This record gives sequence, structure tokens and C-alpha cells, in this order.
Amino acid sequence: MVIPNYTYLKLKMPGPNSVITIESMYEHAYDCNIECIEYAEALVEAETLIVNLDQLGSEAPDSKRRARTFKPIEAVKLVLVDPIGSDNQALRISATLDSK
Repeated sequence: MVIPNYTYLKLKMPGPNSVITIESMYEHAYDCNIECIEYAEALVEAETLIVNLDQLGSEAPDSKRRARTFKPIEAVKLVLVDPIGSDNQALRISATLDSK
């Protein structure tokens, strides 16, 4: 039973004693319109991002396959990760690298 009038930015509805009228300002209506447009644009951009991410995910190489084909260099030396700590974790690096 609500009657909106978009030209005058009024909303009228029957009330318990008489007609209830709700009014708005043009500036507020304009701000709401701009906010809705920006929200719609953000949704479109988000959907485009999701599609692009799905495409990138399908094009990504298989990390397990890459790990199996890795072959270390013959000249390798062990370097401790934390020489002060007691973990004794070491990395293998090329023996031909600079000391830097």
C-alpha cells in the first residue's frame, strides 16, 4: 500500500490516523545513487578478478613435477643455517659461489 513518487522524492503510506509521508533531499538521493554505482562497479571488478585467478590457477605449473626434475650440481658444500644454535640444520649450496 506504499506509493513512491520518484519525482518529488516522497514515499506515502496509510497510517493509523492519516497518511504518513517520508521525504528526502536531492543531495542525499544523488549520494545514494553514486554509492550504488560504485558498489556495482566493485562487484563487476571482483567477478573479473575471480575469473582471472581461476585462469591463473589452471595455468600454474605443477610444483611436484618440478621438484622431481631438479638435479643438484656436483660440487656442493654444506652451510649451517644457524651456526650458534644447536639445530644443526644445513643448506647445500654450490661450492663455486662467491663468499658474498
